[in-house]
Amino acid sequence: MQRRNILWTMFSSIGAAAVLAGTASRANAANVDKAKVAYHLSDLDKVAFVLGNIQNHYDGMGGPDKVKINLVIHGAALKAFHSAQASPEFSLHAAQLAKMGLVLSACINTMKAQNVTLKDLLPDFTIADKGAVVLLADLQAQGYAYLRP
Repeated sequence: MQRRNILWTMFSSIGAAAVLAGTASRANAANVDKAKVAYHLSDLDKVAFVLGNIQNHYDGMGGPDKVKINLVIHGAALKAFHSAQASPEFSLHAAQLAKMGLVLSACINTMKAQNVTLKDLLPDFTIADKGAVVLLADLQAQGYAYLRP
């Protein structure tokens, strides 16, 4: 009789563990990180193209809840984001993307070279305080896909 109880307990424990493992797998699947993408922008003549690509990326992935995008900007491209030079339409488009979750990162070295601060840039910028290329490498190490259109 005692042997039967031991076997029953053993098989019950194995069954409970299997159920818990299946539940944990489904919970992990539901909490999968969203896709992560780092866009690298340094060419002034590609700014509008890249913002269009980012909008298309959000649309193609099913919205900002499906993908996290960081736009890392340095060099001449940062001039397009100077608030004094940006057109109202461009400013609005950048603001809409930022509202969707786009992280706008400005290279500290470029900011120094162009003699600008965050208050001189469009709203919602962060500073790549170690430089744009360092941030891009860090993002790739965190699993971000790297795109340079």
